[in-house]
Amino acid sequence: MLELTQFIDAATPLRALGVVVTQNGEEIARHTWEGACRRNVYSASKSFTSAAVGIAIKEGLLTLEERLVDAFPQELPDNVSENLEKATVRDLLTMCLGQPKSFLMGEERPYYPERNWVKLALSQPFAYEPGTKFVYNNVGPYLAGILVQRRAGCDLVHYLMPRLFEPMGIQLPTWEVDPYGNTFGAGGLFLTMDELHKFGLLYLQNGNWQGRQLVPESWVRESTRKQVENGSHGYGYLFWGGDHGSFRADGKYGQFSILMRDKNAVVTIVAESREADKLLKAVFEHIYCQL
Repeated sequence: MLELTQFIDAATPLRALGVVVTQNGEEIARHTWEGACRRNVYSASKSFTSAAVGIAIKEGLLTLEERLVDAFPQELPDNVSENLEKATVRDLLTMCLGQPKSFLMGEERPYYPERNWVKLALSQPFAYEPGTKFVYNNVGPYLAGILVQRRAGCDLVHYLMPRLFEPMGIQLPTWEVDPYGNTFGAGGLFLTMDELHKFGLLYLQNGNWQGRQLVPESWVRESTRKQVENGSHGYGYLFWGGDHGSFRADGKYGQFSILMRDKNAVVTIVAESREADKLLKAVFEHIYCQL
């Protein structure tokens, strides 16, 4: 078993709630500070939306090259800018949509008078040419999730139930919705640590779960490699790049499922940390180095 003492010492004051490590298909370490329950994994939800997009592409429901003006014709602003005209589904997944600031963020969402968040999101300025500037933003993953839902004819939870959740033994989860009841693909999915860990293992296994290909292997590879520069280790399709070539689902306050392909390992953490960057650093200082 992996020795976690140093990590526990570092993570305890950072309000870690649980950590689990799997390598070469075997769980080698686990520590919990409190009992299991489903928690908001915040923006780690985005990586599940990425999976839904990849599955939907395989099913022929959409393409990365599709333009937003064609995908959302009823909700476009009166004056469509040149940059909005150029934006595609791919730009929804890379945080390079072209909008200059974050929008649809958690502290804002309860107060919008406009109920149609698609219309609201598309009405925001597109100051940059899509694909040219990384700006962390909930608009992209939200619209990507909406597109999957519209094409599939059901919400993201029920789209993913037979395709992802049920095969992995994850019972119907709660997921935040917009004012019209659409799944909010940018955040608000509630999972236990072990359920989040299963998702990391699925991606380490290139989308295969117990002999069944749930997410196309090519999509797993593309979404967890550097698609754009972000001033750090790069960003994939709603996955963050990290140290040593790692990629991760990453949620506020320290919800991480980290793929360490060079070690054939996944480390998953849930936390209530205001210093999630320090928690992530502790993973590489005290866990990665032992693998």
